[in-house]
Amino acid sequence: MPQLSQLSEVYLSQFLWLAIALGFIFFVIARGMVPKIQATVEAREKRIAGDLEAAQKARVAADETEAAWRERMDSARADAARIAQEAKAKSGLDTEAKVKAAADKINAKADAAQAKIRDTVVAARAEIESVAAEATQEMVQRLTGIAVDEKEAVAAVKAEFNV
Repeated sequence: MPQLSQLSEVYLSQFLWLAIALGFIFFVIARGMVPKIQATVEAREKRIAGDLEAAQKARVAADETEAAWRERMDSARADAARIAQEAKAKSGLDTEAKVKAAADKINAKADAAQAKIRDTVVAARAEIESVAAEATQEMVQRLTGIAVDEKEAVAAVKAEFNV
């Protein structure tokens, strides 16, 4: 084979061109492209670090906002509970005052009715005693023929009623 016989003559020249081509590629890539790639990677890392820092700041701000919101909500709930309690107390006092006024009115009516009943009972009793005394006088007069004094008849009727 003729190609193999020429190998020793062209071997060194091909190695030289291979070394020149690899050296060119190395210097072009190492000196030209690698710094651009490194700059891009560093910029990306800086941007990621900045984004993470901004996200952390946003998280802290969100936590502070949430804490403030919870505090306002707790305060609003406490105020609402206090207002409701005050309203209940006021309503209870108003209701108690109305009930007391109604009870006083009812008690006054009941006292007036009891006084009227007592007066009516006393008047009825006096009238019954008077009628009973007259009836007693008349019955004793008719049955025995003895005339009984009005005072004695009243005293006898009262004695019987009080027993």
